Amino acid sequence: MNTATFLTAALRCTSGLLATVVIAGCAGVMPGAPAMQRQTEWGPVVGVDDSAVSGSWHWKGVPYAQAPTGKLRWRSPQSPERWTAPRDATRFAPACAQTGRLYGPGLNNRYDETIGSTLGQTVGSEDCLYLNIWTPASRPATPRPVIVFVHGGSNITGYTADPIYDGAALARAQDVVVVSVNYRLGVFGFLDLAALKTGDRAEDSGNFALLDIVKALEFVATNIGAFGGDASRVTLMGQSAGAVNVYALLSSPMLAERATPLFHRVLALSGGISTAATLPRGAIPGVLPRAVWATRGEALMAESMVAAGLAADEAAARKLAAERGTADMAAWLRERSADALLGVVRTRLAARGMAASNPIADGWVLAPDPIAAIRAGRYVQVPVLAGHTRDETKLFPQLFALRPDLGGTSGRLLDDAAVFKLAFRYDAEAPPQTSLAQWIPQAYLPAATPGTGYDARARELDRLWFSAIRNDVLDAVRSHQPQVWNYEFEWDELPAPFDTIFGAAHTFDLPFVFGNFGPSLYSRIAFTRHNEPGRITLSRAMQQRLGAFVHRGDPNAGQAGPPWPAWPGSLVFDADAQAAQVVPRTAAR
Repeated sequence: MNTATFLTAALRCTSGLLATVVIAGCAGVMPGAPAMQRQTEWGPVVGVDDSAVSGSWHWKGVPYAQAPTGKLRWRSPQSPERWTAPRDATRFAPACAQTGRLYGPGLNNRYDETIGSTLGQTVGSEDCLYLNIWTPASRPATPRPVIVFVHGGSNITGYTADPIYDGAALARAQDVVVVSVNYRLGVFGFLDLAALKTGDRAEDSGNFALLDIVKALEFVATNIGAFGGDASRVTLMGQSAGAVNVYALLSSPMLAERATPLFHRVLALSGGISTAATLPRGAIPGVLPRAVWATRGEALMAESMVAAGLAADEAAARKLAAERGTADMAAWLRERSADALLGVVRTRLAARGMAASNPIADGWVLAPDPIAAIRAGRYVQVPVLAGHTRDETKLFPQLFALRPDLGGTSGRLLDDAAVFKLAFRYDAEAPPQTSLAQWIPQAYLPAATPGTGYDARARELDRLWFSAIRNDVLDAVRSHQPQVWNYEFEWDELPAPFDTIFGAAHTFDLPFVFGNFGPSLYSRIAFTRHNEPGRITLSRAMQQRLGAFVHRGDPNAGQAGPPWPAWPGSLVFDADAQAAQVVPRTAAR
């Protein structure tokens, strides 16, 4: 079978014309090729048969775009160059370039001790536009639904090789194909700068990270049939910043105008897409005016010139940039190393409050007011399921310092280096080796003090942040469609004192969703033999309900458990030490 004939057969398979017939061409396997070889439109890839260990097959480090380096930095992602020899797809590709944080890849692109030693340093690579695919270790009689997962990390950090995101257990448990996607981060993923404009609406948006995710979805639409996936049942899933990006694409005018959707359900955990205009007074928006990002873009260019010794100060840098012209300045910025640019962000922009990254409301890739666009019916109208953890903001108590009404000072005594050092080697089976007083300032203790304690301050921050943006987007979607659901994650069976320090914190639902309780950032402080029976049954309950949503667009479909009420109701996922406790709640407010 030549390549053209194979692609024709693959297209017939993904369109469903031969869905009930299992043949080599439909499985994406070239006759005579290795068992784990699959053909993409760009070339063949060879993955791993991990059936003996995880019950899955996987392909890691599959390119979906060229490296966005050199002249391709700050450009729309370009299709991979074709290859003919089978390409190794057995290892994760590098994480995208970023400044090391608790949630980053360290030196080795895996969870290991180097994460603690690279905090504040440049890690990863700009050659990072790859995705990973997991399937159950069998060829399906009919194509399986697909989950495309977008990791979190404040849009400045994160990596698909994080062990929590391994897709094997979820793929096997729910008979789905799981795909995880690298996308550009920080100033490489979001940059609004006049010198980079080309006249192309998508490229000029500055939303390069969102364009990366779209490019990955296009890869899935064209190629996932070769891996046993159903391109007509794609769930776009994201958590934290990943959920922000998912909602951005849900409300994107660019995608809303597409005749054929790239995704058919949305699963968004702990995120939102609100401007200040649609939130309650005092709430924290995620979408800022475009002028804010344009100012940051100009500051990056000027401060980079000062750091390089080209100008004495920002005013002189702006004058020199005007004299040299936009083409010359764009070329100069593209020649700067990733470390030089991230160094400017760390040492200069951070001091000016300009180190954050988030989707830019350009009007095409992202609507000027995404919530207003949804309320007007201008969005990708698909079923939506959201997730929220009861104690989201206990992961961010430093932000109590934002305002006097939140306490006015940080709620965390330990810095990231101390947190990582303790968490990496902690023995949760032994008596507590730390105390609340080592973590939480005295002003917030006792933690349960009404109004001013640690618990109360965390609840107030959540009300102004995660709950506010969740309510805003789900109310908007619900105004147009009934298929909107939410879950509340309340598992807090961590050993003391972490049951108070973190409780059901932001990201703590992810091990339950993916079914991964092995080594990861907080696993050693959270998971014990004592709480294992309850958390395992809770994970299974969560996966079953989310699996029903992925398969049929309704988390109640075929489920014998308690009914999941539509928004503004929610389903509470909790467990004691022995068993899951899944309870409907009529209103999530």
